[in-house]
Amino acid sequence: MFGLDNTPTCNTDHEICKRVLEWTGSERAATAADILIGKPLAIGGLLVLGLVIRWLLHRFVDRVVTRAEEGVLPERVSRLSMGHHKSAESPSAHDMVTSTRRVQRAKTMGSLLKSIITGVLMAVFGTMILSELGVNIAPIIASAGIIGVAIGFGAQSLVKDFLSGVFMILEDQYGVGDVIDVGEANGTVEAVSLRVTRLRDVNGTVWYVPNGEILRVGNMSQNWARTVLDISVAYHEDFAKVRRVLQEIAHDLWVDDDFRGQIIEEPEVWGVESLSPDGVTVRVTLKTAPLEQWAIAREMRERILARFAHEGIEIPLPQRVVWHRGDGATEAPDADDGEPSAG
Repeated sequence: MFGLDNTPTCNTDHEICKRVLEWTGSERAATAADILIGKPLAIGGLLVLGLVIRWLLHRFVDRVVTRAEEGVLPERVSRLSMGHHKSAESPSAHDMVTSTRRVQRAKTMGSLLKSIITGVLMAVFGTMILSELGVNIAPIIASAGIIGVAIGFGAQSLVKDFLSGVFMILEDQYGVGDVIDVGEANGTVEAVSLRVTRLRDVNGTVWYVPNGEILRVGNMSQNWARTVLDISVAYHEDFAKVRRVLQEIAHDLWVDDDFRGQIIEEPEVWGVESLSPDGVTVRVTLKTAPLEQWAIAREMRERILARFAHEGIEIPLPQRVVWHRGDGATEAPDADDGEPSAG
């Protein structure tokens, strides 16, 4: 700040130092004013500028997210892309599913963009603040590549989490509000960042899963879901009647106004699924809106239980066959030694 010829000088960028030097002619006063007033003001100005830029960019991201939630395709094009549906109610249900998915993805992308903006601004303005404090930032900038390589080797898991998070968002594997299964943890996605995904399971436990540790994802709420019910009945029942009753129960639920839009296709009774020692299993399926499959399954079970009781259809109990043999346990039993009885 001072020349070699002992003539008091100030850096051309330090306006306060120059003014105080002009007013007082004292190098010490100019230096003190620059340290106590000039640098804090400069650092404070950088902080305020960084916060303002961050706020503006976040507002811009919010506007982009809002437009993305509303969609850009006209309604007619959206309907044409749905494909064939079995009833007139399916298009509106599909529209609801598509809209929900679009909102979830937009919110997730917004969260990711805000994280990137905050990180970049912190790096840029942090470097500028170091420069104001007198730190020579040229070596920092020049060695950024080397430091990056060193950090990459020392923090491979962080880099892995970051890249996994980026590709997860780009590929739309899941988003905020989805119900997913990632192996050890499963539940509703509450937040997605570049490093971790936060889940809350059915018991209310919050799980923080590093993105790089997610090897596979099962998404139970993307586009549509399916309720699969396996109903057991006794062997002596009339299975034509059982199929008819199950179809009637499912159809009544399908046309019920309370569940309109939650079931997006006509339910199907697939028929006998398996044979077991206790009874015969008949499978019923209902294609539902995302996250509605569990509520639909509970309602179907209640209606099946009530209707079976009304129709006299038996839901089998566990059965065992017991053989009563004679007293001669050491002798090989003849055909008349004993007889089986069910119990």
